[in-house]
Amino acid sequence: MTDQPDLSASLPTALPNPDLPPLREVVNRHGLIATKALGQNFLFDEQLLGRIAAVPGKLRGQNVLEVGPGPGGLTRALLRAGANVTAIEMDRRCLPALAELAEAFPGQLRVIEGDATKIDPATLFDAPWHVAANLPYNVGTMLFTGWLSGQAWPPQWRSLTLMFQLEVAERIIARPGSDAYGRLAVLAQWRATPRIAMKVHRSAFTPPPKVMSAIVHVEPAAMPEGVSARMLERVTEAAFGQRRKMLRQSLKGLPGALDALEVLGIDAQRRAETLDVAEFVAIARTLTK
Repeated sequence: MTDQPDLSASLPTALPNPDLPPLREVVNRHGLIATKALGQNFLFDEQLLGRIAAVPGKLRGQNVLEVGPGPGGLTRALLRAGANVTAIEMDRRCLPALAELAEAFPGQLRVIEGDATKIDPATLFDAPWHVAANLPYNVGTMLFTGWLSGQAWPPQWRSLTLMFQLEVAERIIARPGSDAYGRLAVLAQWRATPRIAMKVHRSAFTPPPKVMSAIVHVEPAAMPEGVSARMLERVTEAAFGQRRKMLRQSLKGLPGALDALEVLGIDAQRRAETLDVAEFVAIARTLTK
C-alpha cells in the first residue's frame, strides 16, 4: 500500500469563504455529542477535510451526495470546493448546524432528514453526481455494495469518495491470495477501479474510534460483456461463504457452477481466495449464458 499522497496540488481554487465559526464551537453550541448507536465520529481538522474534498477532483458546479454529514465538517469543505451538496442526515440534533451552513452558502446545500439506506439517490438528482461521505461505520459497507450493484452500468454516480475503517478499505482493494481478499474485493473491482487515497489516524476523530480509517476513492470502469451482475453476486456469495473449502464443495449448491469450472479449465480443488476477478467474471458469464 502506498504512502499517503500529497494532494495539495489538487486542492480546489479558493471560493468566497464565509466567516464560519470553528467546528468545535458549532458542536458545543448545539450540544452535539457523537453517538455510538449512529456510528458517529466527528472530524474537526478543516485542513484534513479540505484534502478529503479534493480527492474526487474539481467539484465546482458538480452534484455531490453526502451521507451522514453530522455537524457539517466535510460539508463545509465540499461547499468551499464549489459543489452543490445534497446531504442526508437522520440525526435531528445536527439539522440546526446544517441549516446554518445552508444560509452561509446560499443555493449550494440541500439537507434531507432521513435514512440513506431507504433513499434512492436517483430520485434526488437530474444529472450525474459524486458521492463523498464520512460514512457511519454501522451502515457504510451496506451502502457501498448497494451503489456497486445492479445491472445498469455505468452508474449515475461519477465517483465514490468514502471513509471506511482501514480493515474494510483493505478488503475493497485486496488482491487474490491475501487474507483480505474476498467477495467485497470482487464486487468492487470487476467493473470499477478502487484505490486508497489516504489513511486517517484514529486521533483525528472525536471521539477516537478503536481502529484506523482510510479514504477509498472509486471510479466506474468498463463492464465486462455478457455477465449478469446478479449472477456474479451469487457466485461470489457461494464461493466466499465457505472460503476455506474447495470450490467443488462451496459451489456445488449453485446449479451449473461445477460444469462451468470444467468448461473454463478451473481446478475445482482450488479455494475461492486463489481466483482472480477475471476468473470469477468468467464463471458468472458462463452461468449467465
